[in-house]
Amino acid sequence: MSQFDTLLFDKDGALGHISLNRPRVLNAYNVQMRDDFSEALAAVQDDPDVRALLISGQGRAFCAGADLSEFGTAPSQVVARRVRWDRDVWGQLLGLRVPVVVAIHGYCIGSGLEIALLGDLRIAAQGTTFAMPEVQLGMVPAAGGSQTLPRNANPSEALELLLTGRRFDAEEALRLRLVTRVVPDEDLLEVAHKAAHDMASLDRDVVAAAKSAMSRGPELTLEDALQMETRLAVQSLQDQPP
Repeated sequence: MSQFDTLLFDKDGALGHISLNRPRVLNAYNVQMRDDFSEALAAVQDDPDVRALLISGQGRAFCAGADLSEFGTAPSQVVARRVRWDRDVWGQLLGLRVPVVVAIHGYCIGSGLEIALLGDLRIAAQGTTFAMPEVQLGMVPAAGGSQTLPRNANPSEALELLLTGRRFDAEEALRLRLVTRVVPDEDLLEVAHKAAHDMASLDRDVVAAAKSAMSRGPELTLEDALQMETRLAVQSLQDQPP
């Protein structure tokens, strides 16, 4: 296990596991966590033996959002936001070739929800509380929330969540398609770990091609998207060992 200041990172065979580790502040996202997260994601991307990634949180929460006490030390919100953009953690997550399973519990607020929405399979414990409070705090979400939220939920419902910042539970998150499964709190890590292990058994290149087809397809016409799918399918067969 590699232990960073703000997260734990280990490998179990073909499965990588990143666990946010600032439990005293409900895993609030700060600059050090940004840097640690970026390094761990780079390690996953560069390791050909890793075929799936599990992301979870230590303690009573997945992630309660940005560390506002740290933002309060910045000269302005502009500087605070620039600090968050210095490393493109969100782009790294989106660009991972391996499937990403996110285990969500406790609180999944702001940046926590933005991290989760960049995962491929999002499994939530029944007792989880969700919210996207940035607009209520005088900020526009800058870690993908304004884009990933309406790509999962109905756009009008996504806008309502953004503008009100209200809290909602796991069952509503499931109805809104922000999570893919809800399980009893005590089963979360077991279910998420099994799902990630199952994905780790898949061919890395085939998974990467399938993820690429799914992400790029909506930007194309149906005819172009089908042609792209055919090209990726042929390429994946050509890459298979004889």
